[in-house]
Amino acid sequence: MEDQPAQLDNRKKAAVESMFDSIAWRYDFLNHFLSFNFDRLWRRRAIKTISKYYKSPNILDVATGTGDLALAAMKLNPSKISGIDISHKMLEIGREKIERKGFAGKIDLMVGDSEKIPFKDNVFDVAMVSFGVRNFSDPLKGLTEMYRVIRSEGMIMVLEFSKPSGFPFKPLYNFYFRNILPLFGRLFSKDKAAYRYLPDSVMKFPDNEEFLKLLVKAGCSDTHQIKLTGGVASIYTGIKLSMQ
Repeated sequence: MEDQPAQLDNRKKAAVESMFDSIAWRYDFLNHFLSFNFDRLWRRRAIKTISKYYKSPNILDVATGTGDLALAAMKLNPSKISGIDISHKMLEIGREKIERKGFAGKIDLMVGDSEKIPFKDNVFDVAMVSFGVRNFSDPLKGLTEMYRVIRSEGMIMVLEFSKPSGFPFKPLYNFYFRNILPLFGRLFSKDKAAYRYLPDSVMKFPDNEEFLKLLVKAGCSDTHQIKLTGGVASIYTGIKLSMQ
């Protein structure tokens, strides 16, 4: 019999998988619409951050969803991109997009659990994730797995929502996330729970210094945060030192 924490983890994974399967058909549209297309800019900035350190890297994209970050990473001329996600329907849409853009030979999407990554140790130059860590049932476990599969001098890169602290971004952000985003999410996706879950998951998620501490606990050194759009989102990076 599974212990209670394991049962809770499995229930969250099943709920997250079901939720993303249900909104997969509207996911890309809503991402762009509800972020005023800033999500595209944020992904480009995240990929530019990686480009400062690696040329033609072997990349793992965790919680890849429909593959937007993986597609953005094609600017790095990667040797290979492997994307994993627990949502079958998100992956189906991602594969269709990748095929249309002619990158089927470079980007491979597969079903995979972020907390049990189906790759050996020290395989990838970069393990990256965008807007997915807060959906992990155990964020530290997921980050530790990402750390395990990157090589020495490899990077973990996380693009995630964060909570701005200054005026006017903080009150505007809170109002938008609590009121506007769930309203439009329900209107366009027909899934009430999904767009209640999004602001709740963001508000509860450890960000800024607390997230940097999680990266250190996972094993990373040389951790950094780049705040985007007044702190609405952040890029976090950490390195796996060769001595480790």
